[in-house]
Parts: sequence; structure tokens; C-alpha cells
Amino acid sequence: MSLATAFPAFAQTDTPSAPAPVTPPAPASAQPKTTTDTIQTVEVKGGANSYDPRRDDTASKIVVSNEEIKRYGDTSILDVFKRLPGITVAGGGGRGGGEIRMRGLGSGYTQILINGERAPAGFSIDDLSPDVIERIEILRAASAEFSTQSIAGTINIVLKRTVRTAQREVRVGYGKSEEASNPAASVQLSDRAGKLSYTLGASFWRYNFDRPSPFDDVRTDPQGVVTQASRTEQQDRGSPKGINLTPRLNWTLENGDTISWQTLFSYNRNNYQGDAVTDTLLGPAPLYDVRDMNSKGTSGLARSDLNWVHNLEDGAKLDLKLGVNGSRNRGTWREFDYNTDRLARDSTVLSDTDERGVTSVGKYSTPWKKDHALSMGWDAGYTERDDGRAENELFPLRGTRNDSDERADATIERLALFIQDEWNISKQWSMYAGLRWEGIETTTEGNTFDTATNRASVFSPLAQTLYKLPDSRDQVRLALTRTFKAPAANNLIPRRFTTPNNSQTEPDYRGNPDLKPELATGIDASYEHYWAEKALLSASVSVRRIEDYTRQGLVFEEGRWIQTPINDGDAVSRSLELEAKFPLSAVLKDVPDMDLRASVSRNWSSVDAVPGPDNRLDRQTPLSANLGVDYRTKDGKLTTGASFAFNSSVPTRVNVEQFRYQSVRRDLDVYALWKVAPKYQVRFAVSNLLRTDGVSESTYVDEGGALRRTSYSEGYAMGRVTLESRF
Repeated sequence: MSLATAFPAFAQTDTPSAPAPVTPPAPASAQPKTTTDTIQTVEVKGGANSYDPRRDDTASKIVVSNEEIKRYGDTSILDVFKRLPGITVAGGGGRGGGEIRMRGLGSGYTQILINGERAPAGFSIDDLSPDVIERIEILRAASAEFSTQSIAGTINIVLKRTVRTAQREVRVGYGKSEEASNPAASVQLSDRAGKLSYTLGASFWRYNFDRPSPFDDVRTDPQGVVTQASRTEQQDRGSPKGINLTPRLNWTLENGDTISWQTLFSYNRNNYQGDAVTDTLLGPAPLYDVRDMNSKGTSGLARSDLNWVHNLEDGAKLDLKLGVNGSRNRGTWREFDYNTDRLARDSTVLSDTDERGVTSVGKYSTPWKKDHALSMGWDAGYTERDDGRAENELFPLRGTRNDSDERADATIERLALFIQDEWNISKQWSMYAGLRWEGIETTTEGNTFDTATNRASVFSPLAQTLYKLPDSRDQVRLALTRTFKAPAANNLIPRRFTTPNNSQTEPDYRGNPDLKPELATGIDASYEHYWAEKALLSASVSVRRIEDYTRQGLVFEEGRWIQTPINDGDAVSRSLELEAKFPLSAVLKDVPDMDLRASVSRNWSSVDAVPGPDNRLDRQTPLSANLGVDYRTKDGKLTTGASFAFNSSVPTRVNVEQFRYQSVRRDLDVYALWKVAPKYQVRFAVSNLLRTDGVSESTYVDEGGALRRTSYSEGYAMGRVTLESRF
């Protein structure tokens, strides 16, 4: 944040000009006897209109506008993120699932916020439609105001809230590929009546798919000779669908205070069917060679916040927010496993998860001394989580059955206190300093394990500085941070989830109540060059030293393989990011209205307790790149463009025995927006034009040989057309 945006009194005089008031002429009888009257225009400048958060904020921030978010007509937010600089989406985009990563790191290293607060546990970011988002903020370095659970960085998703004029917008679209169809619709309503304004966003999507998901299992002896090989042909079919509602009300009181109420409601339903047939090519057959699977599930989330902003004397401000949230998930899984055409296992799993919580956030901010902006406050939350899992297993060939009914409850108490100051030392130089203490206590109890309490607290000193070089448009940034990654509640619950064909590459899973948070000390530095309007070249480097790194361990107990998270020493992560974005007119004259952008990210990491090579963090993506171009016709009726995203292959050594690999990913997307009338426009888009196939491997190696599972996913191009109307 800059002082100009926090407190108008600190605004610099550098905004576009505005004419000064002109005194009306005197009556004709009193007119002076001059032949020419000259009306002089005086420039009055202020910082609000020229403010650019990317360039002017002391804390490094990239802001993605609503226009950029909806450019390709995506129905999944994951498809938006794969085109952003420094961001990768692991596991694939679209409605097929995926994970958003900064510096190539996910699984808790990248913090995802909604309106500045952490998303509730169990909420999938893919369930949020891009149509209800106002902007996306990418923060590479931590600040005290937000949680410092952000080793890789923070992504803040701001829901639509601004109401300037009455607006009615409707979008209806349909996407189609060889394996899927994806209808979607959204509506946005907003208006103002005196000091009351409102906005209502609603969106609906459905994703029908039918695709193959084959995989191979190969076992070799210590000499590399194949002793067992099988091929499994699996077909997956499903029809997930969901709806988002985001109503917001704003009141401006007589004394200038503002009260706002915003709610996010998300509901999703999923139906899945799958079948798998295993063909044994060499060696003994698996326990089950045919599987029929089906599941049904529903998930709902409601989150509501009431925010009061009170203006005090001398430019001070008090900002208070109280929020409540709740989620409910229900699922039924049926599985029939066969051995040589005979039903050998009939399993039914019923799962339910309920979560409810309350949050309180407060901030007091004031100008402090000359050229200082001081803020302090708190961030507190209390959450209760109830998990249930009932499984009935029948084994007709043996005439036996296993029944289990497991319950697990967790309470999470969280409190954070922070103070921060931003200081404009001079016109060129500003500094930011912050302190944040954050404590988390998680208590888990259940009917199959002992009650356990996990406490963790982190004190985070933070500092950032921005220096604008004199007589140039260049500037440098530096940040020192202390961040952490807290264990997720489900990783703390020591409840076991079993797999039918248990092996080193298909193990059971069990949480670890003794997990400690990972602590990271980091440094970030960047150089930015602005040589023309909307033209940027930047280079940034970062280093993170991580203590108590958490990796997935593998143990063998009572004849079964079990995967469980453990703390195991230290790790180091390093990143280099290069970015360029500019209009073509910044380098050539008399050229079409065209914008160009490119970015490259190179990431390195090593885990001390794991021997190399490839002992990197959490399957970190070593290299990613983005290229994009946008073109507009002179009459503004047609806008078109393309985007290419590249992620390199990811071989990772998880521990001494386990290895993982993810193949190269290439995404080429194109779009065209045609304004057919003042109130109507049609958007065309095609994603994954290169139809890149995916390959992933999981390997276990010991003195007895190696076991490798290789999974394949076929790439499909999807075309989409969207009709948009604004009135």
C-alpha cells in the first residue's frame, strides 16, 4: 500500500490536469475595455488518478483486473491463473482439478485469500467462478496485515464490490471438446439509491466429461529385469455442477462512516462413475483385476462478513469486520472389486464433514509523524470441524465383512496481532516495516485415536523498501520476511484411509498429530524499468531457507504400506523471475494497437535430508514461461489475442526410496471478442490447442528392486462461445 492511497493527505502532485474554475463575466456595462480576454488553464495535480499499485506501492503487488480475468471467457479460475506471470497450475486446469502455485510451490506454500482472509478448509478454489471476481492481487512478499502463512507468496481474490453506476450484465456460454461439454451462465446486477448501493453476482456452471485414465504398473528386480507388468484401462465419467452467489450491500452514513455486508454462497454437486480393467502381462495378477466405482457428493459453503469503517480525526480510520462461515460436505462412494469375474469385495463408504466458524478482524490506521502511515490490529478466528466416515466391506468369496464407523472432531483457535508503518523518506524512497505474531492451536479427538493438541506460534518481523532512481523510470525493491506453513487440520488427524490394492505406490494415508509448522526466512529483490506508458521490464530474485520441512513419509505396518507427513530437516528454495509487458507502440511507430507480454520463472530447491539429484521441494516446477499478445482494431469492435503457457518436466526425489515425475505441459489458448452492438458482444475462445497429453509417475526403489506406476491423461482442445449483454 502507498501513503497516497491510505491517506489522501500524502498524495503527490502528479495527476492529469483539470481546469481551474473561471469567474463569470461582469455585466456588459461594467466590462473593461479590452479587445481580448484570455482564459488561463491551471493544472491541479493529485496522486489518486495516476496511482499504479504495481509501481507505487512499497510492498510488491501485481493487480489483475476484471477485464484480464474474463478475457478468455473461462468458467474455471484455474484457467485464468495459468496465464499469469510467476504462477503455475499443477495437475491441470479446467474442471479437472489443479493447484495454484507461486515459485512452483503449492500444498500450503502459496496462500490463497478471499477478500483478505483465508478460505475455509475444504473449499476448492476451482468452485469459484471468474465472473464473481473483481480483481486478483499477487503479493510476492509477506506483509503484516495479512497472514504470514505465505512462504511462496500470497494470492488475494477480491470479490466484486465496486458500484459506480447502474449495471445489468448477462453472460451465457457453452464449451465443447471431444471428452467434455461445459455450459455456463452468469448475471451481474448493481445499482445505487442515495447512500445505499448494492451488487449481486450469480453464476452457474456444469461440466460433463467422459475420458480415459489408463495407467501401467511395472516391477523390476535389482538388476532391472521386469518381473511383473500390468496395464489398467480406466474410464471416468462425471457431471459436476455448481452455483455461486455473491450479494453485497453498502451504506454511507451521515457522518461519513460506511457499513458493508458481503456474502459468498457456493453449492456444488458431483456424480461420478468409473470402471477399470487390469490386464496382467507378466507375473502374478493383482488382488482385484476389475473395479466398478460410482460416487455422489454435495458440498456447500456460506460465508458472510459485516464491515464497518469509521473515520476519526486527523485522517485516522478504524476498520472492523465480523464474519461467520460454514460448510457442509456429504459423499457416498460405492465400489465393486472383482477377481476373475467373481465379486470379491463390495464396499460402501459414507462421509460427512461439517465446519463452522467465526472471525474478527480489526485495524486502526493513522498518519503518524511526518510522511508516516501507521496501522495496527488483530485477526482472530475460531473453527469447529466434525468429520465422519462409515465403511461397510463385504467379501463374498471369504464370507466375511468389515464394518467401521470413525468420527473425528477438531477445533482450531487462531489469533494474530500486527503493527506496521510505511514511511516516505523522500520522493524517491519509501520503506515498510511490520511485526506480526500469529498463534494457532488445533485440538483433534475421535473414537479411534487419542485426543491430541497441536500448538504453534510464529513471530514474523517484515521489512520492504522501494527506491525510485533519480531522473529515470527505474526502481529497485528489497524485502526481508519471516513466514511459515502451518499443518492442515486433516494432516493432523491420525485416522487411516485405506486403498484396495495396497502397495508402495498406492499406500494408505494417515495424519500425524505431532507435525510442527515449517518456518522460512526469506529475501526478495527486484529491478523494474518503466520506459513508456504501460511498458514494464522487471527482474526479481528470491531465496527461502525453510526449517522443519514437511515431507510425505512411507512406513510398513501390519502388512500394509502407509503414507504419513513428517518433519524432516531443512530445505532451501531459490527463484528467478523475468517479466516484460508493453504496447507495440512503445517500441515502433505507426503500428496496430497491440499489447505484448512475456514472463519466465526459474526455480531451484533442495531438501537437506534427501540425497540428490532432484531432491526438490514438493515437486517444484523448475521452469515456467508465459507469452501473450492482444490486438484491437481501430474502431474497437474486435479484440483478439493468444496466450502460451509452458511448464517443464518435474522429476522429484521425495525420500531415499520414493520418486515422482510430471511431464512437460504446454497450453496454447486463443480468443476473439466481437462487439456486434453497443450492448451486445460475442466472445470466442479455444483452449489447449496443442492437445498436450500428460504423464505422471510414482516410483518406489529399495534393495529388492523397483515398483513404478505410470498414469496417462489425454489432452483435448475445447472451444467456447459466450454471448454477453450489458444494459
